Amino acid sequence: MIESRPPRILFVCLGNICRSPLAEAAMRAAAEREDIPVEVDSAGTGDWHVGKAPDRRAIATARRHGLDISGLRARQVGVDDFRAFDRLVALDRSNLDALRALAPDDGRAELSLLLDHVAGREGEDVADPYFGEDEGFEQAWRDIGAGVDGLLAEIGCQPSL
Repeated sequence: MIESRPPRILFVCLGNICRSPLAEAAMRAAAEREDIPVEVDSAGTGDWHVGKAPDRRAIATARRHGLDISGLRARQVGVDDFRAFDRLVALDRSNLDALRALAPDDGRAELSLLLDHVAGREGEDVADPYFGEDEGFEQAWRDIGAGVDGLLAEIGCQPSL
């Protein structure tokens, strides 16, 4: 008997304190709203924020959109993630390149950019808002929302693994 389970998605950015926790929260909320089962997590390619809460501006952005990410803690992506998740979704090309370099030969996760799932935005980055103003977080939220909607539409059309 083949056991079915929800797709497992890991969102990946650089430090796991801005874009990827926003993407994790956005995907959870959208999947719940659409009643599509999915398991979601987030991680960073860098290790300097491991164990830390998301950036205060990311927390405020999520809160403005009805979501609480304050309990999330940053972690670094590892080779086991390529076996544990079905998809590793990078928020920008630099992190996608880092994932490709880290991928083990026996990894099964499909790699993509988040905006690859938005018609006409393939290959685009979700800009890193960390060094900018609050508006950068809102722009990242809009891009993340579009990417999550596109990815969720793909998942909703595929049978569970």
